[in-house]
Amino acid sequence: MSDPFFDQPILNSPYAAPVRHWKLNEEGQPTREINELRRPASFITPIPRPQKSRGKTRQLNFMVDATAEAISTDRQEYELTTIINELRSAVTNWRNDE
Repeated sequence: MSDPFFDQPILNSPYAAPVRHWKLNEEGQPTREINELRRPASFITPIPRPQKSRGKTRQLNFMVDATAEAISTDRQEYELTTIINELRSAVTNWRNDE
């Protein structure tokens, strides 16, 4: 039996914004289902620790995303890359204004 993902892994045109994607399971593997929308970016980016300051005050951390907060430690802080989705939205608005 043939797997549709391997028969046609690319669903979108290289000349237009993506409009559908293969749904992924919990392990990040493609399923046989197609979602009719663009997949949101969900990469995780490490945030460098600040250099030691001479003062005794410590800046409070502000974590917006629960996933990033769950994987962050005292040694390394992470942030989900929301700027990619914001940029995609801005490009879509720009294309629609033409």
